Amino acid sequence: MSSIFSKIISGEVPSYKVAEDDHCFAFLDINPNTEGHTLCVTKTEIDRFLDLRPNQYLKLMEFSFRVGQAIQKVIPCNRVGLSIIGLEVPHVHVHLIPLNSMSDVTFEKKVALSSNQMHITADRIAKEYQKITSK
Repeated sequence: MSSIFSKIISGEVPSYKVAEDDHCFAFLDINPNTEGHTLCVTKTEIDRFLDLRPNQYLKLMEFSFRVGQAIQKVIPCNRVGLSIIGLEVPHVHVHLIPLNSMSDVTFEKKVALSSNQMHITADRIAKEYQKITSK
């Protein structure tokens, strides 16, 4: 059975897409810790990050790095944090979370954003990602 992330990648389930390359896909978390909280996932459905082949891991990290750079340019924050947890969805994914305090990374604090706010945020990050990757 396909994970929810595979369904998002295929377009079967809608998302607030931020970026995509041949190996990875990024979209806003629908239950974000902060505005701009983005998930970077592998297009290949693999449960645990330690099950990735080294080249798959490196591609995911490079992709996440570029998406993180885009987030940092458009979302006011002190840092962009990176977390790999993987307990809720059995599909490798990286959380990129704009941080202003330690409480932003606890996954206990959530922000409510309207669909319009999510679209605007996704578009802003996507445009910055395009600038970064076209250099």
